[in-house]
Amino acid sequence: MKDSPVHEAPFRADLADGPPGAVCVWLQAGAARIRVAWWKAGDKGTVLLFPGRTECVEKYGRAAGDLVARGFSVITIDWRGQGAADRALPDRMTGHVGDFSEYQQDVDAMLAEAGRAGLPQPYYLVAHSMGGCIGLRSLMRGLSIRAAVFSAPMWGIAMAAWLRPVASVVGALAGPLGFAHRYAPTTGGQAYLTSQPFEGNVLTTDREMWDYMRRQVVEAPELALGGPSIGWLQAALRECAALSAMAAPRVPVICGLGTAEKVVDVPPIHLRMAGWGTGQLDLYPGAEHEIMMEGPATRARFFDRAAALFEANR
Repeated sequence: MKDSPVHEAPFRADLADGPPGAVCVWLQAGAARIRVAWWKAGDKGTVLLFPGRTECVEKYGRAAGDLVARGFSVITIDWRGQGAADRALPDRMTGHVGDFSEYQQDVDAMLAEAGRAGLPQPYYLVAHSMGGCIGLRSLMRGLSIRAAVFSAPMWGIAMAAWLRPVASVVGALAGPLGFAHRYAPTTGGQAYLTSQPFEGNVLTTDREMWDYMRRQVVEAPELALGGPSIGWLQAALRECAALSAMAAPRVPVICGLGTAEKVVDVPPIHLRMAGWGTGQLDLYPGAEHEIMMEGPATRARFFDRAAALFEANR
């Protein structure tokens, strides 16, 4: 059986501000068309870069530059339902997936593209936020990597105490009553970067990186995403609960976490890392959710430590 043809996909190099030589392609992952971008460089191996919810490949142009400068090739992805990938609902601003197992189809397509493109092995993982949830499940499935670095992984859903029982009841009724596609409570159709000012934001303390991220969704609004659906929220809660009951895989891991983290639930991260025999929790004083989008010193520390872990496990 012949491989599916690979078609070039649009890529906003001007917004990504990444290294030269980016290749961006469409891939078919089950019923969804997704977008993957990669940079081939050096001989130290390839970093599989798993983005968070709402994100697109352009957002990781600078991160790719940091990794390429350290001798690694990089491949990253638009998960189904965000970026330029297929979106499940008529309202494109709603982030929706029926079950988190669907994201593993995207991972499989991404890995197939890394092989087709001849990206150098061994493979390593860098996974942020929702990508950390997807990445942990991939490790549980036996993803063949030598080491992994997580950034503020979504191993639990942060929400106000009063909202948890509401979310549980609403989620249970959403499917039978047909409103699983509606926005989750307290969320809506605007992208965070365009609806909030820099002052008091929960993503980064660095104004220049905030402007970098914001410019991407202002100049390419088709890449932006709003709040999650009730269905996505229930799927995420199910996945986090399922993963919490599973033992950590024997993979060398560093988990970066800002001490000002407000986006993902922090206690599950501490609990997971306390029981990860080959893992280390690396705290970043004062950093917000986006460690890879913080100031130069924080970013350099993150990528230096990732590179050192990867080189120690070649």
